[in-house]
Amino acid sequence: MEIYLIRHTTPDVIPGTCYGQSDVDVAASFMDEFSALCPKLQHLKEPVIYSSPLQRCVKLAESVAAIFNPQQSVQLDTRLMELNFGAWEMQAWNDIPRGLVDVWAEDHVRHVPPNGESYLQLAERAQTFLADLRHTEQPVLVFTHAGVIRALTGHALGLPLVHTFKLQVDYASVSKIVIEEKLSSVGFVNR
Repeated sequence: MEIYLIRHTTPDVIPGTCYGQSDVDVAASFMDEFSALCPKLQHLKEPVIYSSPLQRCVKLAESVAAIFNPQQSVQLDTRLMELNFGAWEMQAWNDIPRGLVDVWAEDHVRHVPPNGESYLQLAERAQTFLADLRHTEQPVLVFTHAGVIRALTGHALGLPLVHTFKLQVDYASVSKIVIEEKLSSVGFVNR
């Protein structure tokens, strides 16, 4: 099974803002980024399409789905959402008490922002999504966020979660995971 993990386009958010599960819209560059993404996917035949329910993913997923089949629906799945930063959502990183951010950053895999979730929790929910795809024969397009892409790609590579932040995941990029029986591999990252 081939799974294509696609990060949303540039969000319309002030740089330096902490956002994860906040439902921010896409930036004015959406059409340019969409146009650059399409050639990377045009070789696929009848893909199944999933998306995080956040609008920055849904808009891209629906635009791509319309190219393959105007009648095709996009399946939304909350397990594909970005990290929940809880009380820090939509605050400027500089306005969050430095000591809290430092404690979180020391072990961002396990520490939880106030009323949020840990990166480990994100990885576990993303892996349950992946496990549910085991019987899909068609190519799968997954429109999601950098945290989910890093977690799933790192899992396929057998990387400890702490090292997955070394994977660069640009806006509107594609990463490919291949799953066969009990073996998973990574075809490419950040194209």
